[in-house]
Amino acid sequence: MSNELTGYRGEALSLLKKANASIGKQIRITRNGETYEGILIPRSEYGDEKHILVKLKSGYNIGIKVASNMKVEVTGVGAKPAFTRPPAPAAKEELPKVAVVSTGGTIASKVDYRTGAVEPALTAEDLYAIVPELSDLAKVKAHVLFSELSENLTPKHWSEIAYAVAKQIEEGASGVVVAHGTDTLGYTAAALSFALQNLPVPVVLVGAQRSSDRPSSDAALNLAGAVAVAAESDLAEVVAVMHEKTGDEVVAVHRGTKVRKCHTSNRDAFKSINMQPLAHYNVLEKTFEMTGENYRQRDPSRKMVVKPTFNEKATLIKFHPGSVPELIDWYVEKGYRGIVLEGTGLGHVGRTYNAPIKRAVEKGVVVGMTSQCIWGKVHMTVYYTGRDLLALGVLQLEDMLAETALVKMMWALGQTENPEEAKKIMLTNLAGEFSERRIPQER
Repeated sequence: MSNELTGYRGEALSLLKKANASIGKQIRITRNGETYEGILIPRSEYGDEKHILVKLKSGYNIGIKVASNMKVEVTGVGAKPAFTRPPAPAAKEELPKVAVVSTGGTIASKVDYRTGAVEPALTAEDLYAIVPELSDLAKVKAHVLFSELSENLTPKHWSEIAYAVAKQIEEGASGVVVAHGTDTLGYTAAALSFALQNLPVPVVLVGAQRSSDRPSSDAALNLAGAVAVAAESDLAEVVAVMHEKTGDEVVAVHRGTKVRKCHTSNRDAFKSINMQPLAHYNVLEKTFEMTGENYRQRDPSRKMVVKPTFNEKATLIKFHPGSVPELIDWYVEKGYRGIVLEGTGLGHVGRTYNAPIKRAVEKGVVVGMTSQCIWGKVHMTVYYTGRDLLALGVLQLEDMLAETALVKMMWALGQTENPEEAKKIMLTNLAGEFSERRIPQER
């Protein structure tokens, strides 16, 4: 019986055994005059001993704390939690061909009942099957590149994704959607923006803040919006498509080098920084609204250039009061060739950083400055602190996001071993990483 009560132990396990309950059975729990009914589901192996987990008819899971007057009854057999792929709708041959490359993340996941966390599980084909609206938007070809939560992705994965996307474009896709975890989606979007140049069609990264087994999941809307952007939009850039607001209607289209995840769990977590989104797409009305930002237009005759090499010997250091400047020396000793500083305000670090920065630059390390502030740009000529850093050879990286600057540094160092050439690359606006104009941000 214990094998059928995964994750339960102590008092909770005793109560369930006494009732002859097992995972997947319908149970009724009475406690303190209140009654709860639903399907018994497994506990996390890291959970406590005093809660029984039940999936209600509403679809939500609740934990019910064990009490001395608690009564547990089995009311039916039920079904053990499982995903059954529904039949996919028939493809419409006349529609644009969109390739969906799945890398994992919440948009392709379900609950891992061993740990209580979210685990990659659904393939891109599963998503196509459970979002039948896709069949009216594009002829979808789906394939799983790998299934990883995005915090496990590395620059080597970025290279693999770039090659996979390029292959789909070369085979005639009208656009490519990359299903990706949200935590590092911005890093991958920036990486593909540099690795895939002169794009003829859009490359769309999409994720979900809430897994597909939750009633409040944003996976279906985001995926439908991403496929529509890939199939129909006039864009030919790397973009991220996610909920614009909390409602289930509109997705925003963010430039890949200017997008940041700004909330841990909200569905509208992604924002364009120091610029507007490139477009909005109303999934219900199937209409686009371009915002007026300059963008590269779709041109199927354009010849794509693929440069997917990244040098991982670059790092991002966030300055803070009390931080240790000798950390720069440590990175230099370990052979790092690029350092992005995330300074305060207009681009400052404490004066104790000056000596190690000077030593790093003298050894050919490329050092760039970004700001910890979300809005605005680095402006290092205003105060003597910034001017001193410029004199030491620190690059002023305008309004480039710190994470984008790190990715670009890795990419630049992957293109050349010459520090001076790498500096030129860092200061050249290749994929809209520097804003042409800045707009007031929503407050």
